[in-house]
Amino acid sequence: MSLFSRRAWPGQTAAELIPQRPEARAGSVSVTNETALRHSAVWACLRLRANLLSTMPVDLYRRVSGVQVEVSKPVVLVTPGGDRVDMQEWLYSSQFDLDRAGNVFGLITAKDGLGLPARIDLVPLAEVSVIIRKGVLAKYRIAGIEYDPAQVWHERQYTVAGMHVGLSPIAYAAWSIGEYLSVQEFALDWFGNGAIPSGHLRNTAKTIDPKDAGIAKQRFKAATANRDVFVTGADWEYSMIQAEAAGADWIEAKRFGVGDIARFFDCPGDLIDAAVSTGSITYASVTQRNLQLLVMHLGPAVARRENALNRLTPRPRYVKLNTDALLRMDPQGRALALKTQIDARTLTPNEARELEDRPPLTADQLAEFDRLFGSPNKQPATASTATPGASS
Repeated sequence: MSLFSRRAWPGQTAAELIPQRPEARAGSVSVTNETALRHSAVWACLRLRANLLSTMPVDLYRRVSGVQVEVSKPVVLVTPGGDRVDMQEWLYSSQFDLDRAGNVFGLITAKDGLGLPARIDLVPLAEVSVIIRKGVLAKYRIAGIEYDPAQVWHERQYTVAGMHVGLSPIAYAAWSIGEYLSVQEFALDWFGNGAIPSGHLRNTAKTIDPKDAGIAKQRFKAATANRDVFVTGADWEYSMIQAEAAGADWIEAKRFGVGDIARFFDCPGDLIDAAVSTGSITYASVTQRNLQLLVMHLGPAVARRENALNRLTPRPRYVKLNTDALLRMDPQGRALALKTQIDARTLTPNEARELEDRPPLTADQLAEFDRLFGSPNKQPATASTATPGASS
């Protein structure tokens, strides 16, 4: 017996060249919040955004006589999930769910003296159902138990009018993610399916009736199942299936999928090592690159998180995420920026030293600066009084 190979004829596409999947692999890849994480670009986008946002310090302020004054934070802004879940972990987990599903849910398990949440235990997305009755949010069902909206912490993003839940990027990117996962699954099936991929057995001397064809198929499958040698006669041909051209299409499909996913998750492709069609992207400095990332991609998410966290504190207090952590400059650029603010009288030297984690200038240090460089604040003398004895 022999195996007939599908050879690539002129004009033949990769889709025509690749044999169909084995019959046992019925159906298509199911894309869910969990299976989507098998896509490296999905994981990279979610990780990058959650990493950056969760490491921004959380500060609490109020205005006193028009001046912004920092105040102490309540426990819910320090350890919102109890002693074992601090603010950084809580922000990471909640941002991860917001970016992949458009929603994050938690059970309010404790309240403070003002009736505000004092502890919020985040819950898995798969366990939550939102119950809407007559267009009004009625209940949340979590792990089979119904809760009033006042008992549930619910943040959402990517909202549309009339919807009580946010839109899921994974749901809308399902085709792109599914294409990538299908290519991945096909490759695993292809190379892990035994001796060689399925092909076409053909007798070159005569037409084979269905009964003999079935016997030939069973003999072939039995011989190749354990990578054994398959012996054929003179009437059969044997040649390996060629899929090199198809392999190039697989790689191209995977590479296209990475950039496509980056757009769905509002993440610059170059920051997750996605191929950029216009070539390499260069910036004058790392600070400039991070500034664009903050303004164009993370800024709206930061504003939404601040508004949501404001619900955890009494008015007129408000929460700010310190984005300066993302805009760290190189030493030379930072020194120049501080000098510019000091020269413009918008920052004092001691305030600048505090930003550099240094103590205020002492009297001895100020005196030494005056000896070395003179007094920079000395006002020039004016000739306003005539010298005694001088003629007018």
